[in-house]
Amino acid sequence: MDDKNAKVSIQKRKTIQQSELDMSSFILAIDQGTTSSRAILFNRQGQVAAVEQQEFTQHFPHDGWIEHNPEDIWETVVATCRDVIAKAAISADQIAGIGITNQRETTIVWDRKTGKPLYNAIVWQDRRTSDLCQSLRDQGYTDTVQAKTGLLIDPYFSATKLAWILDNVDGARERAEQGELAFGTVDSFLIWRLTGGQQHVTDATNASRTALFNIHTQEWDEELLTLFNIPANLLPDVKDSSDDFGTTEPHWLGAALPIAGVAGDQQAALVGQACFQPGMGKSTYGTGCFMIVNTGETPSLSRNRLLTTIGYRLNGKPTYAMEGSIFVAGATVQWLRDGLNLFADASETEALAQETRSGHSVYLVPAFTGLGAPHWDPKARGAILGLTRDTGIAEIVAAGLQAVCYQTRDLQHCMNDDMEATPVNLRVDGGMVKNNWVMQFLADMLGIQVDRPTVLETTALGAAYLAGLRLGWYQTPEEIEQLWRCEKSFMPTMEEATREQLYQGWLDAVSRVRSTP
Repeated sequence: MDDKNAKVSIQKRKTIQQSELDMSSFILAIDQGTTSSRAILFNRQGQVAAVEQQEFTQHFPHDGWIEHNPEDIWETVVATCRDVIAKAAISADQIAGIGITNQRETTIVWDRKTGKPLYNAIVWQDRRTSDLCQSLRDQGYTDTVQAKTGLLIDPYFSATKLAWILDNVDGARERAEQGELAFGTVDSFLIWRLTGGQQHVTDATNASRTALFNIHTQEWDEELLTLFNIPANLLPDVKDSSDDFGTTEPHWLGAALPIAGVAGDQQAALVGQACFQPGMGKSTYGTGCFMIVNTGETPSLSRNRLLTTIGYRLNGKPTYAMEGSIFVAGATVQWLRDGLNLFADASETEALAQETRSGHSVYLVPAFTGLGAPHWDPKARGAILGLTRDTGIAEIVAAGLQAVCYQTRDLQHCMNDDMEATPVNLRVDGGMVKNNWVMQFLADMLGIQVDRPTVLETTALGAAYLAGLRLGWYQTPEEIEQLWRCEKSFMPTMEEATREQLYQGWLDAVSRVRSTP
């Protein structure tokens, strides 16, 4: 073959290889959240190609109890995945792989033979194990649990939820000890179903939220399993956040697709916001609000009752983070809409809030399922305070939106003290950040720059990036950093005296709903 023909042959091979890459031009991100399931197709630049979403029913069997039907979770995930493929008018073989992100801590136990759930999923917000947690604290186990897991003893985490199922569902503990049952957070359940029961796995971020995983040894901890009375054979294998999680059965989505990235929703958002350097942080405003700051290769325990967690784990190496968790953020807006019928659509809240004067006296403390960080008061309950004769719908709506910002200020104060540093900006995402009024009030309350990215679907995007790292779309996190774009920055304009006056009013309101001093 002469040089000319050789060059033509090489070019043909390159064209074929490029064509194959172009065929697999999307990653499918499954974003299984607290109130809905979403499926999003991303291209290589991290841009959204198509989105589908379905809400599902929330179950409240008793005060402080919140459950999901796992079959609702499963059916909405499969439906949205199929719908987004159809919406984008692509075939399944154009999808390189799948990334999964999920509501964390939510606990599911299922039959290993049939895949059927033994009981409803106990949601992360559920507070039914408050008394058990208090008993463990009274027995002096707080330091042990925090030292091993970075977490506090609280109903929020999976361990006591799992123990409750084993002790309250007929025959569950006996069946668990005989190896007939499997436990998992939502990611594990979905992977089990998608792979036809071939994979019982999770990733390190989700494992780190169970209160059973030692974040230092990166293993399930025998002492903690004994403490919470959990049989080890229930637990999934723990993988990196970017890893081989198995392959879907072809009939679900039209092709056998590799599951290549998994992370709990808040850690996925940390990746989606490209917070790969220590000191970088993000705050996600979904059902709850979660602020996470990358703390690097070494875990640091909080002095202010924040959480130490795994931000992500790549190539067997964990990167740690500090997190503050607010249980109710966007759920406040949902309650104002559905519970009080103050407006028909969340998009109306911005105009309503703009009608209020900045110094109105109303505070809404959304402790519907207790208070999260830094209070960790599961028995606190919500209240609206400061009502006057001229209080109307606009003031109550504004107070609900401001509560999210005040709670973020609570977390900021604790993080600054723990890290002995003050970040100069905060990256934000989630449904609420579309509201410019909220973002400006947030910047005013924090006294720092708030950056809203071009792509707001950062939770799902993080799952896609993790899958992309495994699939070879990206070679390093630094490549992902280059894809991040800021759509709008909000700068603080409020005077310090006004900021402090408003915040002190919030602290007073919170003190009035606390169950403990």
